[in-house]
Amino acid sequence: MDGARLMNAAVAQGVEPAQIAQHCDSVSLCFSKGLGAPAGAVLAGCREFVTEAWRVRKLLGGGMRQAGVLAAAARLGLRRAEATLGRDHTNAQRFAEGIHVLDSPLLSINLAAVETNIVMVNVQGAWPSPAELCDRLRAVSEEEVAETGQAVSVLLLPWSARTVRAVWHRHISDRDTELARRKLEFVARKSLLCHSLRPHSPPT
Repeated sequence: MDGARLMNAAVAQGVEPAQIAQHCDSVSLCFSKGLGAPAGAVLAGCREFVTEAWRVRKLLGGGMRQAGVLAAAARLGLRRAEATLGRDHTNAQRFAEGIHVLDSPLLSINLAAVETNIVMVNVQGAWPSPAELCDRLRAVSEEEVAETGQAVSVLLLPWSARTVRAVWHRHISDRDTELARRKLEFVARKSLLCHSLRPHSPPT
């Protein structure tokens, strides 16, 4: 099992990680995704598998001295996983609910699909594209500052031809989430206004 998101899944379902991984022969767990450690991962499996993994790691030049520093960060991340990841999941849900309440013709959301810290936002219509929407969310304008009193830059990822992905991590606070929601509302409103003012080709 690729356990990059194992802890997110366990926290979201309210179960121990072992319950999810019980049907797998081996599992990797990344400490820098969600748990907040600067680096590090652990590999688990049967004794023969782990022994072979050690051999291959040395063969490829892997290894690190003074690994206890990284291990300490990983241990802290594991201790705080339920609280940290639970907060990420809650913030993602709040952001998704904000999009749903906004009821913009440009954006839609499947609330049932928001289970962890990832939110997939559907971008509807021919304009703006996901890439253009992300550019507008990242940019800060004088108009935004004058109208909202805030200068907020939101970094989202154009995920597909009609989808944008938003991901929460431990450094994104409740207030950050609310500011991001307001920025998305501002951008959606301005995008609709710009679209209404754009010249349209006459019907043929």
